[in-house]
Amino acid sequence: MSPSLFPGLPVPAMPNITINDITYRWPERPVVVVCVDGCDPEYLERGFQDGILPHLAQLKQGGFYEIAHSAMPSFTNPNNVSIVTGLPPSEHGISGNYFLDTQRGVEVMMDDPRLLRAETILAGFASRGARVAAISAKDKLCRLLAAGRVDSRFVCFSAECADLCTHSQHGVEGVLELVERALPDVYSADLSLFVLDAGIRLLERERYDLVYLSLSDYVQHKFAPGSFQSNRFYRQLDERIGELAKLDIVLGIVADHGMSDKSRDDGSPQVVYLQDELQRAFGHDQAKVILPITDPYVVHHGALGGFARVYCGVLPVPTVLDFIRQLPGIDGAWPRDEACQRFSLPADREADLVVLSDPHFAIGKRCGEHDLSALGSYRLRSHGGLSEQRVPFLLSHPLTSTYSARIGHTPLNNYDIFDFAINGTRSNKRKTPAP
Repeated sequence: MSPSLFPGLPVPAMPNITINDITYRWPERPVVVVCVDGCDPEYLERGFQDGILPHLAQLKQGGFYEIAHSAMPSFTNPNNVSIVTGLPPSEHGISGNYFLDTQRGVEVMMDDPRLLRAETILAGFASRGARVAAISAKDKLCRLLAAGRVDSRFVCFSAECADLCTHSQHGVEGVLELVERALPDVYSADLSLFVLDAGIRLLERERYDLVYLSLSDYVQHKFAPGSFQSNRFYRQLDERIGELAKLDIVLGIVADHGMSDKSRDDGSPQVVYLQDELQRAFGHDQAKVILPITDPYVVHHGALGGFARVYCGVLPVPTVLDFIRQLPGIDGAWPRDEACQRFSLPADREADLVVLSDPHFAIGKRCGEHDLSALGSYRLRSHGGLSEQRVPFLLSHPLTSTYSARIGHTPLNNYDIFDFAINGTRSNKRKTPAP
């Protein structure tokens, strides 16, 4: 049983836990990691400059703050899985929101836990008796975050489907009553705030050893840093961070990816329609483009991102590669083996070619296949490429000398956050209440 379930008794010494070749000590106090989806560092930098993020600024001053890199592609599913496994996609196997299963010839959502090739930190601790909670904004992540869940000590649910939670399936029920709020709209800033409020209420009701809170990038897709709407959301986020910081926890804050404006000066989307370009050059259906940003929630980006996969079929790979590299708006293209080595991707789930757009371009398939009507008057903002790899990495407590020494010598990745929060902070030991 988790030592945090017995607040009136002395905390027993717990053995270290090794998960995916990383050894974690048993948390001395609850460790809470918040993934602020789409949080380009500019949102925080503008907020600090404008003085609208007092609680985050206090954490930055008293803890640790640095810019880290996300896993590639810089999309939601691969990076959330990287964060909860401590591994790049080459090792955990989830390399996008969407991929082509070449054995069956079908396009598949990468939300099935059977595609996962590594144990999650959450399941690893839960299987050893820890009390664990994972709350995501969108339901698409829940199946992956709950991988390895065997009983109700591991709570996992989404804000999107919070009204459907059962104790047997999610480890909790009555979430709307617990949070004292209505079910949020999936396309709203409120979805993320609901995740934070639910996490706070759970921690106030019961001690957890590990908590993972994964937000939505609805705001970041629609509103640039410094805008009225983004400032309003980040003020509300900061208020919740302040509430979390008052609890007896170690807090880590990170992002799954950044966000870039991918529009022309006149506000229209700036897109390379790669399938159209290949068809004009090589003929109909000679090569196939897969966009791994594709998921059930494409209203705010129209399935347009900065990363594409190309299956060349019978066409010579070098010929297609040379053609793509000369297209305006393309940052780079690489054959499978080189791309997998460069970006730590699983080779058996990769295409013949990996293609990345310039920072201010997106990649589409065919022009007619992308419904951009939902963008309305908003500019296209999206992610997936190298320009969206920069993410904030914030801890509520200072680093130990050992972990401080690692900074600058080895790359800092967003998926290091649990390792640093659990093993690398100079936090006080959990207080044992007097009898």
